[in-house]
Amino acid sequence: MQVHVVKSKIHRVKVTGADLNYIGSITIDEDLMEAANIIEGEKIQIVNNNNGERLETYVIPGPRNSGEITLNGAAARKVAKGDILILIAYAIMDFEEAKAFKPSLVFPNEQTNLLS
Repeated sequence: MQVHVVKSKIHRVKVTGADLNYIGSITIDEDLMEAANIIEGEKIQIVNNNNGERLETYVIPGPRNSGEITLNGAAARKVAKGDILILIAYAIMDFEEAKAFKPSLVFPNEQTNLLS
């Protein structure tokens, strides 16, 4: 049996931008991506703490050490600049493997979205 488990989580980051005219996706500071073990193009779930919205999209890297969290395309309608998000990536793995798996959890500075 295989199960879906949390692989990566970036907890409580602030939206820095929303670009309706972009093709789509979420732009995330590449430092945050690395710390959370998230790769370019990976599917993630976005949970908006301010309005309860939940959506899925794919990740594109933003400039390192920028704190950028920008929702692009249609997803831009689901957030406002300053909203607090939780970003979650999942993995499918064997049930026994999942029991021992430890996800990458990142808790950036809530004001700057930076790691330090």
